[in-house]
Formats: sequence, C-alpha cells, structure tokens
Amino acid sequence: MADVVRETRRWYWQRVSALVLALCVLVHLATIIYAVRSGLSAEAILARTRGSVTFAAFYTIFVAACAVHVPIGIARVAEEWLGLAPRTADGIAHALALLLFVLGMSAVYAMVAG
Repeated sequence: MADVVRETRRWYWQRVSALVLALCVLVHLATIIYAVRSGLSAEAILARTRGSVTFAAFYTIFVAACAVHVPIGIARVAEEWLGLAPRTADGIAHALALLLFVLGMSAVYAMVAG
C-alpha cells in the first residue's frame, strides 16, 4: 500500500510541476523574444532585473518547479533502466533536487541582486 501512495504522489507532483514548467517556459520565451526584438543587450537586461521582486519571484517558482520535476523523472529512470532499488533512486533524486535548487537559486540571486 505504501508503494501505491508513493507512486501516486510522484505522479501528482510530476504533473503539477510539468504544468508550472510549461507556463514558466512560455513566459521565459516571450521575455527572450521581447528582449531580442527590442535590441536589449545583456547589460540592459540585467539592469532591468536588478532588484526586481517580480523577476525574483518568477524565477524562484521556475527553479522550484525544475527541482521537483527533474528528480522524479531521474528516480524513475534509475529504477526502471538502471535497476536501482527505490530507496537508492530516491536518495539520488533528493540529492539532485537539492543541487538543482541551490544552483538555480544562485542564478536567480546573480540576476536580481548580483
């Protein structure tokens, strides 16, 4: 029964994070297109993002969604393709989630406060 609950939670969080990621990617691409068409340089873009709570919030959500979505998929691959035990795969997934979150948040910090 515990396996069913665990798999159901994985399925739920994978789908929710995929939805959030899809929306974030669309907004991110729209922002890139706007910046390129406006002829903004990297310096001009960073000048606009410095101190922006909106950019910080948006990219924090983006990073969090990645840190949830990717490790779930990696855990499944580690179990099904590599034959790892569920606990081992989950441990790898948790370490990856932490790594993704820390690296992503360092990028957000650099963009907004750096």
